[in-house]
Amino acid sequence: MTEASRYFIDSNIWIYALSDDDIEKGEKARELARRHKGSIFFSSQVANETCLNLKKKSAMTEVEIRRLITSFFVNHNYVEMSESTLVGASELRDRHPFSYWDSLLVMAAYRAEVDIFYSEDMKDGFVLNNRMKIVNPFNS
Repeated sequence: MTEASRYFIDSNIWIYALSDDDIEKGEKARELARRHKGSIFFSSQVANETCLNLKKKSAMTEVEIRRLITSFFVNHNYVEMSESTLVGASELRDRHPFSYWDSLLVMAAYRAEVDIFYSEDMKDGFVLNNRMKIVNPFNS
């Protein structure tokens, strides 16, 4: 596969990148974000899940949460959750065994024409419509 130009990083990867939960995975996640800087897409769901979990696990302050939210918008490309994204997520669940929340993320990424969707907890290697591939960055 040639080097893809658009990437979506699931909240679980961001949590490793921004916390000290797992040093090895954290290093890989930070390298992934650095390598693809400028080509990363995110949705409000990713920002929400990341902030919620970091607040719980790392006891981030609200000032730190606001900085994190701002950094998402400054450094990455925002994918809006539209009606077509929500309907598409429902259609995706008819055809594939995605959870409600995962289908929203997958469809947001797909609508943004992302090539690689990085996630630790979705089906590694799954390809949606011969275009977008789900990759677990920790499987190498």
